[in-house]
Amino acid sequence: MTSLVQFIKQWMLPIAIVAGISIYTVFHFVPALHPIGPVCHQIVAKGQRFLISVMLFLQFVKVSPRDLKFHRWHLYAIIFQLVTSFAAAIGAAFAPEGAASILLECAMICLVCPTAAAAGVITDRLGGSLSENITYVVLINAVATLVIPVMIPMIHPSADTGFFRCMLGIAMKIFPILLLPSILAWIIRYTMPTLQEWLSKRAHWAFYFWGIGLTFAMILATRALILSNLGIVTMLCIIPVSILSCAIGFFTGRHLSRQRATSITAGQALGQKNTGFLIWLGYTYLTPVTSVAGGLYAIWQNIFNSWELWAMRRRQGR
Repeated sequence: MTSLVQFIKQWMLPIAIVAGISIYTVFHFVPALHPIGPVCHQIVAKGQRFLISVMLFLQFVKVSPRDLKFHRWHLYAIIFQLVTSFAAAIGAAFAPEGAASILLECAMICLVCPTAAAAGVITDRLGGSLSENITYVVLINAVATLVIPVMIPMIHPSADTGFFRCMLGIAMKIFPILLLPSILAWIIRYTMPTLQEWLSKRAHWAFYFWGIGLTFAMILATRALILSNLGIVTMLCIIPVSILSCAIGFFTGRHLSRQRATSITAGQALGQKNTGFLIWLGYTYLTPVTSVAGGLYAIWQNIFNSWELWAMRRRQGR
C-alpha cells in the first residue's frame, strides 16, 4: 500500500493527465452515459474552481501580505506578455480572414493569458519563491483584465462588446477566485494564529488538490478539443502554435534571472497559464475555434510540469 501511495505521489501529474483525457473520452463515446453528461460537466467546471480556491487558500496561508513585493523580473515578464500578445493581435487584425488570422488569435490568447492561480503549487515544489509567484499572479491578472478588452475590438471590430462590459466579465471570471481565498487566509493569520500554524504545516496538501484539479482541467480541455469538430488540417496548425507559445513562455521566464529560485518562479509564471480562462476567453469573445488552443496548451504545460518534477526527483536521488 505504501509503495502504491508513493507511486501516485511521484507520478500524480501524468496520472491526472491520462485520467482526465480517458474519463471524458469514455463519456463521449459511450451513449448510455450521455444523459448525465451536462450534470457531470457542471460538477467538473464548478469543482475545478473550488479546488483552485482551496489551493490558493493553502498558498496564502503560508505567505504574509508583507511578503508580496514587486521585483524587477515582474516588470520584464509583464512587458514580455504585453509586447508578444499585442504583436499577435495586430497581426491577426491585418491578416486576411481564414487560417492565418485564427492561428494569430490562438497565439495572442496563449501569450496574454494570465498565470494560473495555482501555479504556486508547482513553483513551491520545484524550489521557487511562492511569494514572488503569488505577487505576479495578482499583477498579471489585473493587467490582463485591462488589456484584453482593448485587444478584442482590434481583432473583431464588429463585436458587440463594450470595453467596460468586457472588462467586468473578465474581472468576475478572475478575481473572486483570487480575492476570497486571500482574504480568508489573512483573516485567519491575524485572528487565529494557532489555526494558521496548523494550516501552514499542511500547505503541502495543495499539491494533491492540484492533482485532482488537473484531472478536472484535462476533462474540460478534452471536451473543448472533441466538441470543436476541427478539421485535421486546422488542428495540425493549432498544435504547433500552442506548443511554441508554451515553450516561449517557459524559456523566456527561465532566462529572466540568473538566480535559480527566481528563474524557476519566472518560468512557471510565464509558462503555466490559466487554461480554463483561456478556453472561456476563446469561445466567449473571439473565434470559438481558438478555445482549442487552450485545451492543447493545458496538455503541453502539464507535460512540461511533469518532466520538471521528474527531473527534480532524479537530481535529488543522485
